[in-house]
Amino acid sequence: MYDREKALDYARAWALDRNPGYYDYSKIGGDCTNFASQVLYAGYGVMNYKPVYGWYYINANDKSPSWTGVNELYNFLIKNRGPGPRAVEVPITGIEPGDLVQFDFKGDGRFDHTPVILETGDFTPETILLAAHSSNAYMRPLSTYNYENIRFLHLI
Repeated sequence: MYDREKALDYARAWALDRNPGYYDYSKIGGDCTNFASQVLYAGYGVMNYKPVYGWYYINANDKSPSWTGVNELYNFLIKNRGPGPRAVEVPITGIEPGDLVQFDFKGDGRFDHTPVILETGDFTPETILLAAHSSNAYMRPLSTYNYENIRFLHLI
């Protein structure tokens, strides 16, 4: 079961800093999905060690592709039927704090960024507030991002 409060506490604590227990991928592709995975792990407390298609982090060189890859995390969350988090894609009005949003910046069908939703406000881009890594963000409005496509992932 997903403990949203634990996940949000973690997101608030580490949005503007790096937890030394995890490698910082900012200089080699980005740290956003690594941060999102840390938040999910704080809320679930369970990893999925299935080779290739699981969701886990042991160290910088021993992790699943879904721990740090935007599209790989999406595929894991949507298809997972084993241990660890699961999600469904929802419209903007279906999100809650602790859920994820993903952006496709180029419109090429590959999503590029995974922030964590801290607050939903009245479900408008101006009132949905996010936390993210790569470029550190805390309480950043959804409306400040430029993107071609967006998807919302509700953790179940």
